[in-house]
Amino acid sequence: MIFGYVSVSSKNQSLASQLRELKECGCDRMYQEKQSCKDFERPVYKEMRSNMCSGDVIVVHDLSGFGRNKREIRDEWEALVEEEIDIVVLNTPILDTRKYKELEGVGQLVSDLVLILLSWMVEVERTRIKTAQREGIEIAKKQGKFRGGKKKYYKGANGKDKVLYDEVVRCLNENLSVMDIHRKTGLSRNTIYTIKQEIQITETT
Repeated sequence: MIFGYVSVSSKNQSLASQLRELKECGCDRMYQEKQSCKDFERPVYKEMRSNMCSGDVIVVHDLSGFGRNKREIRDEWEALVEEEIDIVVLNTPILDTRKYKELEGVGQLVSDLVLILLSWMVEVERTRIKTAQREGIEIAKKQGKFRGGKKKYYKGANGKDKVLYDEVVRCLNENLSVMDIHRKTGLSRNTIYTIKQEIQITETT
C-alpha cells in the first residue's frame, strides 16, 4: 500500500497542492495534519505509522515532512528501511529507496550522502528561522513595538479572570498540585505554572 503524508506548521498554510501531488502519485491512503514537524510526536503521523507494514511505501513532498532535526530525520529513515518500508521524497527524486533494492555500492552511497546533506540543510534552515524570529522580537522590543501575547490571569486582572487567578494563587498556597488545580479551575497547566513562577519571583524580590 502507498501512504501519502503531508504536514504544515501553520494553520494558515494550505495543504491542497501537496495533497493533489500525492494523489497523482497513486497514494492509496493520504494523511494530513497542521502541526509543527519539530519532532515525531504528531498524532496523525503516529496513526499512519501504526498502520504501515513491510512492503508499504510512504510518500512525502520534501524531507522537511519528516522533521526539522537531522538526527531524528535519519533515525526515522533508518527505522522505516529496517521495517522494509520504502520512502519516496517527491522533490528529490534520488531519495527513492525503491530504486536501490537491487543496487549495491554507488547508488546507495549517493542516496545516503544526499539524505545526510539535506537533513542537515533542513535543520540549518529551521535554526535560521528561529534565530531571525528572536532577533525580530528583540528589535521590536527595543522599538517599543512588541507586546507579546496578552496576559489574562494576573494580579491586576478584572472580573472572572481575576477570580480564577486568585483561586489558583489560593490553591498554590495550599500546596495543591498543578494537575489538581488544572482539574479544579479548567486553566491549562502552562498557565498555572506561569502564575506559580510569578508568585515565587515576587516572594524572592
